[in-house]
Formats: sequence, C-alpha cells, structure tokens
Amino acid sequence: MPSDRETIVAPATAPGGALAVVRISGPEALACCDRIFRGRQPLAAAEGYTVHYGRIVDDGRTVDDVLATVFRAPRSYTGEDAVELSCHGSSYVVGELLRLLREAGCRTAEPGEFTLRAYLNGKMDLSQAEAVADLIASSSRAAHTMASTQMRGGYSAALDTLRDELLRLTALLELELDFSEEEVEFADRGELRRTMERIGGEIASLRGSFALGNALREGVAVAIVGAPNAGKSTLLNRLAGDERAMVSDIAGTTRDVVEERVVIDQVLFRLLDTAGLRTTDDRLERMGIERTHSSIARAAVVVRLLNATALDKATTPDDMTTLPPPDFSLRDDQRLLTVVNKIDLRPGLTLPAGTIGISAREGRGIDALRAALRAAVDTEALYHGDAVVSHTRHYAALDEAGRALDAALAALDQGLPADLLSEEIRAVIHHLGSITSRGAIASEEVLASIFSKFCIGK
Repeated sequence: MPSDRETIVAPATAPGGALAVVRISGPEALACCDRIFRGRQPLAAAEGYTVHYGRIVDDGRTVDDVLATVFRAPRSYTGEDAVELSCHGSSYVVGELLRLLREAGCRTAEPGEFTLRAYLNGKMDLSQAEAVADLIASSSRAAHTMASTQMRGGYSAALDTLRDELLRLTALLELELDFSEEEVEFADRGELRRTMERIGGEIASLRGSFALGNALREGVAVAIVGAPNAGKSTLLNRLAGDERAMVSDIAGTTRDVVEERVVIDQVLFRLLDTAGLRTTDDRLERMGIERTHSSIARAAVVVRLLNATALDKATTPDDMTTLPPPDFSLRDDQRLLTVVNKIDLRPGLTLPAGTIGISAREGRGIDALRAALRAAVDTEALYHGDAVVSHTRHYAALDEAGRALDAALAALDQGLPADLLSEEIRAVIHHLGSITSRGAIASEEVLASIFSKFCIGK
C-alpha cells in the first residue's frame, strides 16, 4: 500500500477537453504548488475553500494561466491539504504541469489513491468509496441514483442500524456474565428472538435486492432468442440504432453472441443477439447454440422472437389464439417477453394477449417492446431511496451474515449460555461490518482489489 505521507498529483479530468483539472493532495500540497505558482499571495497563506488566479512558471517561462482552488485539512475530499489547478486542456500544458509538480516534490498518484486516502482518513467508509467508482462509471439514471444513494451513506446507514442493534444485544448478553451467580437475565429471550428474526428478514431483503442492483450496475441482460431467420439481428440493430449485428437471409449466420448496450427510459440494458435455436450438424453452429443457452441462463429478461411467416396457418390464418411453448426453461426470477416479428408480412394477424407484434425491418411495434423491456425492471424502490445491493462482495458478506444469524437462532433454541450466544451474534456483526469496514481497516488484499479498479486521479 502506498504511503499516505507523500504528496500525490494526477489529472482529474479526461484528456481532450477545453479545460483540465490537476489534483494535488498531501502534507506538502500547498508548498509544492507554491514552487511553480505565481499569484497575488502564496497558496500556503490562503484560507481553505478559496480560488486564486495565477501563472504556472518554469524557470521564468509562463506555462499557463490557472485557477488554484485551495482545500484545507481535514475538510477536503481526502482529509488532507489539497489543491485543484484548473488549466487549459492541451495535452502539452497538462503534461508540463504534471512534470513541474513532480519536480517540486509530488509523486504521481496510483489508481484510486485519492479516494483510498479519503477512506483511510475517515472521510467515507468502504462501501461509499466503492460507490465513487460506480458513480464515475454510471451510464444511466438508475445506475447513477443507486451509486449516489450509496455514496451519500444511505446504504451504510441501513447496515449500521442493524449492526448497532446486534451490538446492543451482545452487550445485554455479556452483562449477564457479570451477574452469573445471581442468574439474572438482562436479555429477554423472547424479545431477543423477535429482534434477531426481524434483523434476519432485513438481511434477506438486502440480499434479495442484489439481482436488481447488479443488473442496474452492469446493465440488465436481455437475451434475444429464437429460430434462425426470426429477425434477431435486425431487432438488435433496431433497438441499438446501429448496424451492430450482421443481417442475412442465410440461416445460421449468427454463430456467436453479439452484445450491444442501450439505455431505455434511464435504465441500461445489455442486448444479447444469439445464435438461432435449431437442430444442426454444423459443429460451429452447435457451439453458437450452446452459447445461446448460456446467454439465456444469465439473462434477466428473455425476448423470445417468433417469425410471423412461420406460425401455423392450418387452423385460422389471421387469428392466433395460442403460440407454441418455448423450447428452453427459465428460472422464477427471469422475465419472458414473447415477440412476433415480421407482422408486415402477415397483415391482419391477431396475436394472443400479452404478445408483442413488431416489424423489426420497418420499426413497427418497437416502442411497445421498449416499454415492455422497461416495465420488466422494477426500480421504484431505488428512486424512493431504499438500500440496494450492487456488489458481489457485499452480497457474499450478507450471505455469510444470514448464515451466522441462523446459527445464532439455533444456539438460542438450544439454550446455549450467554457467552456462547454472544459469540454467535458477534459473527453476524463481523460480516455486516466487513461491507463498510466500520470499526476496522479492511485487509490490503480487499483494498487493492477495490481501488485498483479506479481511474487515475480519483
């Protein structure tokens, strides 16, 4: 882990813009800047939360005119003295500014090091630090809302409430040990059970939100499946607004999964165009079909695409009361949308209730399909500020906490003494605390795994 006593520097904005921001943080942040900054007064003499106009100089040569924003410890993002230099966005100007600051005593920051320092200095907990990276990477309103709620501490507050309740229970149990000879029972066992069961329900609810949270963070996976020539690739191109997938009348053209991301009504979807489902002797096509089944297994929503021209016309040509059943299985938590394509080639065709008729080639019915996709993802809880779990690490910790709580309830049923029951509950506290790292600093392995995913300068 890098030293938090060094002063670090990195660009905080992506290259190519009209303006750029270079961030400096550490005990010598002001002194390092003063070695190259010329303004009305040294930055070391400036008050916090003030902005100063000046020049960056290199051996008497002016590199650029800048604005320097001064932050004083501990009331800064990192909890340290910090300066943000706003300069012109030229790659040359930014490069020269970084070079001069390194020569003045700064070290180039590692990915996520500013946020790591904020965590180490108690400015945010571990789950809030993870939310910073999610906020930067968010590409839809839903993902942004979820990350913002977590970064503001709403998620942490829910976990801390559970943790504090469990700590209160252990305190009562451990108080009984001081009065063991009198056989005093401070923690009423009936109330203890009710409280533990309620907490168990809240842990289960948080754990259950992971399917939604992870889908919103990564993009809701939508598998578009059907027989060859049903129009899957044309539909993906229509939804994406781009020619991403190859379209051909030749059956079996799509042999691998093609993925495209699209935002529908502020939710990010990952559309998966898959190989057509059919019996074939072609080895490569069979491999593609196997990947289709894999895509179905990991999708939150499955769009089953049928070809209107291939539907049975033997009974009533234009009034379809039933459709053939899917030739694949789904889990209870998956949504199935049945879509009939090429309705332009079957004018007057009536479809069963709940079936969406479209013409991917002409664009007919696409708005209805978009609405159905959006309706398949319930985000009401998210916009009401409810805590939603979006990280696998958090889900695993909640799963362990749930198991530990079950063990504590079993210990209560067995009538174990207060000290052993307290130890079982403390295991629950440990797993909940590992999400926010409240009360302890996470291991270097955990920190390295989290902060290595950050961009430079954050």
